[in-house]
Amino acid sequence: MGSAFKNKGVQPLLDAVLNYLPCPVEVNNYALDQTKNEEKVTLSGTPDGPLVALAFKLEEGRFGQLTYLRIYEGIIRKGDFIINVNTGKKVKVPRLVRMHSNEMEDIQEAHAGQIVAVFGVDCASGDTFTDGSVKYTMTSMNVPEPVMSLAVQPVSKDSGGQFSKALNRFQREDPTFRVGLDPESGQTIISGMGELHLDIYVERIKREYKVDATVGKPRVNFRETVTQRAEFDYLHKKQTGGQGQYGRVCGYIEPLPPGSSTKFEFENLIVGQAIPSNFIPAIEKGFKEAANSGSLIGHPVENIRICLTDGASHAVDSSELAFKLAAIYAFRKCYTAARPVILEPVMLVDLKVPIEFQGTVAGDINKRKGTIVGNDQDGDDSVITAHVPLNNMFGYSTSLRSMTQGKGEFTMEYKEHLAVSHDVQAQLVNNYKGTKEAE
Repeated sequence: MGSAFKNKGVQPLLDAVLNYLPCPVEVNNYALDQTKNEEKVTLSGTPDGPLVALAFKLEEGRFGQLTYLRIYEGIIRKGDFIINVNTGKKVKVPRLVRMHSNEMEDIQEAHAGQIVAVFGVDCASGDTFTDGSVKYTMTSMNVPEPVMSLAVQPVSKDSGGQFSKALNRFQREDPTFRVGLDPESGQTIISGMGELHLDIYVERIKREYKVDATVGKPRVNFRETVTQRAEFDYLHKKQTGGQGQYGRVCGYIEPLPPGSSTKFEFENLIVGQAIPSNFIPAIEKGFKEAANSGSLIGHPVENIRICLTDGASHAVDSSELAFKLAAIYAFRKCYTAARPVILEPVMLVDLKVPIEFQGTVAGDINKRKGTIVGNDQDGDDSVITAHVPLNNMFGYSTSLRSMTQGKGEFTMEYKEHLAVSHDVQAQLVNNYKGTKEAE
């Protein structure tokens, strides 16, 4: 047993990787061809093919950012120009090194199967580099949205520089780690894929940058969506002397089909010049801005299509601002008629517990409004697979240890956002209204 959070057991794990796992040429590795809708491509694992290398770790060194690359195919040489497939940028490899713990050895080239590091290459963790002859990525370009957020700030104002430096580095290292600013409170908000994910970064801020930080209560990243079509016809008209504001928008909002790859779609279905074409981008921008905060609990609205079918303009008073405001107010006015619902992140939870605790653990999953979808036996252990709302999983590590006398273990990853029950929605809406009234 070990813990990345406490830096325990990591070294024996790395030794086991070297001693027991297969070497690169003994396994099949796959890349995703971005020219063919991420179709899987088998990599040869030899130096003869085109270069395919994954940036899997970033490190701030004395000489700038150090990027660790695992080479899956081909050869990389000092002085080569390589392409970052994720960004499309062409970069030069000024220095190539082989790492030995915290020491480095300069080398001229490296082949498939090797792990090396390069200086002077600006990228994010998870980016794929090629020689330009192919457009492969080792990971999907679709990064999941964070499901949990924390308010965090340094205890001392003097630590602000190191605090910002840490957050900027972590964002480059991990695409699922996001940093933002709460516009109302001014607090720094970090977002990620779960409670442990964020706890680790808070601990790293303290350990690696010597910054003590205060942390707020975790917040689940809910979403909102609509369940039926609703029409809008809104006229924004304002006259206060001089040039006024005039813009009318007509159309409808509807849910996107299940499984849609996009979360927001805007379609201009106007025939003719009811609204001049130069105002259409402002209308789309207004709808997008309105969808950033739903009226139920103030969370983003997704999985919606907005269709613009008609409208009207004024030769003098119409402007981009007028049509943008018309779109915002039209969205707010028709949103309730579209029967909005709240979506919550549901997690895929895999548990391994001694058989004698199986009933207790399964009962606890049910109390957390989870659904058990699999139950197998592995020797003296029971392996349980469940789908559980993230909002009901806070503090689960402590609970599981208590239920299993410290013998149970679990992993958790994001699965999907699903609609909450009517009771939960009513409670969330009431809590949100209470918070707004208190402000």
